[in-house]
Amino acid sequence: MRRRSWRWAARMALAIVGVGLFGSVGSAAPGLAPLLSFQRLLDRPERPQPQQRIAYGPLPQQQGELWLPPAERFGRGPYPVALLVHGGCWRADLPGPELLAWQAEALRQQGWAVWSISYRRLGHEGGGYPGSFLDVARGADHLRELARTQALDLGRVTASGHSAGGHLALWLAARPRLPADSPLYQAEPLRLQAVVGVAAVGDLAWGAPFVGAACGADTVARLVDQATRGAAAWADTSPSQLAPLGVPVTLVSGVYDPIVAPAHARRFAQAAGGGAQAPRLLTLDEAGHFELIAPWTPAGAATVQAIVGR
Repeated sequence: MRRRSWRWAARMALAIVGVGLFGSVGSAAPGLAPLLSFQRLLDRPERPQPQQRIAYGPLPQQQGELWLPPAERFGRGPYPVALLVHGGCWRADLPGPELLAWQAEALRQQGWAVWSISYRRLGHEGGGYPGSFLDVARGADHLRELARTQALDLGRVTASGHSAGGHLALWLAARPRLPADSPLYQAEPLRLQAVVGVAAVGDLAWGAPFVGAACGADTVARLVDQATRGAAAWADTSPSQLAPLGVPVTLVSGVYDPIVAPAHARRFAQAAGGGAQAPRLLTLDEAGHFELIAPWTPAGAATVQAIVGR
């Protein structure tokens, strides 16, 4: 896309960010079909279901969905693993892993096992800092336990997440770089081989005002407990503060995304630097926020291929 048209699209996305998550989103440009809303995604009939739902902790939100490839097509493994983290503004009152069901099924049909985790969010007891982060970390590390009985290749784990989940997927990749004095630090976190942030908020401090228009003005501040922690709140929660992450990073954006514009990916790429550590930026045309996790759309199919590495 030419620089001038990218800038126009970014301005258009920021201009309509106030539409929010709760209704249908109108056409972003003349001649473009209405953008997909999360309600249309959830209303799609015959939503796929995981093969198993497994607790990784004692709390109701500490659950994961395990999706396994069809053995008749892909044998009995071990399978590469997609570790999925759902979005929803880090808030308990918005949808969770059900938003990623179609993407999980598409990955399963590509021969990948999928571990799609839930976690405490703002509105759940203990959600926010540090609970949301500790849950996501615990859910990721539970893959080691699952691999005792399931045909999972822990040498081929790619984390991916959408929107707020994209932020958390980037954060999972950054765990080896956490400060040792952080409550989130762990000596031996599960090592990832790659991370794909889909409409990801990689720089929380910079991105907070933009995503606040859809998620609530104080949502990110509450997530990181900025009121108590001040400027230190970003040091162990914002992936840009921990970049470069030390693994290959792909950032997928929809050019018409009204919630997380492509500028967020560019901002994180600047923090990550160039050279071998430079993130790959994949900006998809004819896509808003939710097309990216709808694999029946061209943008959703391209996102699946970005995760499987094709």
